[in-house]
Amino acid sequence: MTSVWRTSGWILLGAALILALSLGVRHGFGLFLAPMSADFGWGRGVFAFAIALQNLIWGLAQPFAGALADRLGAAKVVMVGGILYAVGLVLMGMSDSALTLSLSAGLLIGIGLSGTSFSVILGVVGRAVPPEKRSMAMGIASAAGSFGQFAMLPGTLGLIGWLGWSAALLVLGLLVAFIVPLVGLLRDRPLPSTGNEQTLGQALREACTHSGFWLLALGFFVCGFQVVFIGVHLPAYLVDQHLPATIGTTVLALVGLFNIVGTYTAGWLGGRMSKPRLLTALYLLRAVVIVLFLWAPITQFSAYLFGIAMGLLWLSTVPLTNGTVATLFGVRNLSMLGGIVFLFHQLGAFLGGWLGGVVYDQTGNYDLVWQISILLSLLAAALNWPVRERPVARLQAQAA
Repeated sequence: MTSVWRTSGWILLGAALILALSLGVRHGFGLFLAPMSADFGWGRGVFAFAIALQNLIWGLAQPFAGALADRLGAAKVVMVGGILYAVGLVLMGMSDSALTLSLSAGLLIGIGLSGTSFSVILGVVGRAVPPEKRSMAMGIASAAGSFGQFAMLPGTLGLIGWLGWSAALLVLGLLVAFIVPLVGLLRDRPLPSTGNEQTLGQALREACTHSGFWLLALGFFVCGFQVVFIGVHLPAYLVDQHLPATIGTTVLALVGLFNIVGTYTAGWLGGRMSKPRLLTALYLLRAVVIVLFLWAPITQFSAYLFGIAMGLLWLSTVPLTNGTVATLFGVRNLSMLGGIVFLFHQLGAFLGGWLGGVVYDQTGNYDLVWQISILLSLLAAALNWPVRERPVARLQAQAA
């Protein structure tokens, strides 16, 4: 038993470090919008399209990356993803046109993220720990991604100021390349054959005929919509409210810092309480926090409070959603099924980021998107409430 926990500990450490690097670098991309657009005389739409493309490619590639990880072992998928991510950053630093930016920041980094982010990495963690510890372990790994966001935002800003945007991206490419040796800590292999395991098609059919799977996916769509809308547009919204531009960066850093606490706590609670009911509570709390933020006068203090509160609720949905998928369908196909659910998150992410810009251009404010975010929170709470953490009949029969 001691050797099992020692192995699980190394796997969890590797998963945490990979997520910190992958997601930490990714959260700083918005800092490159202004300097790259200014240097090349682009409209901001060029950079925005590349990042939107990145989110779409990430989401579309995620189920396939997950399926490969489930069948071949995650280590190979993470290694290829890390290489593509690092190469994409280097080529992004050399981009001088809309096409090269879309191919590097959009296509290559999008595919790279699909192999180095939540669905694949949490699949590794889910297979490495006992079921009673699974939710907490996923919370710890997710919290590491949040720490990466907190640490890399000021770090990336410092690199841009010191070296310029192009050299900063080359440095980030070298940093992401450390994912490749970290793969050695994962030691993830496909689960041993029992002779009666599901085929890929059977796993997909089982999930697609289960109402809980779709309810979780639609709820995760709302999560993606909200976090990308806030992550992309909150700094500009605060400037519109006559606050200094630095306040927005600080608020996003606070989101990353307090998300460490939120994701760990959600993972811990998920091992003791109903994860779908916790998801319902999280989405309701998001609605309350947004309403209070918009209702109160917008000040530096209220912005910081909003960052802290949203940080506690930011990615707390991740260990709870993936943990519920693991409970319902088991861990053999967890990376693939989690990838499909994550695709919905990324569709929401694309819509939240894009709609924020469209509505602002048409109306001169973000009021409509804030209102949509509140309504979507209530919808996600209602969607998660009826989900029951009951393994499918196949797993119940195996347990018997």
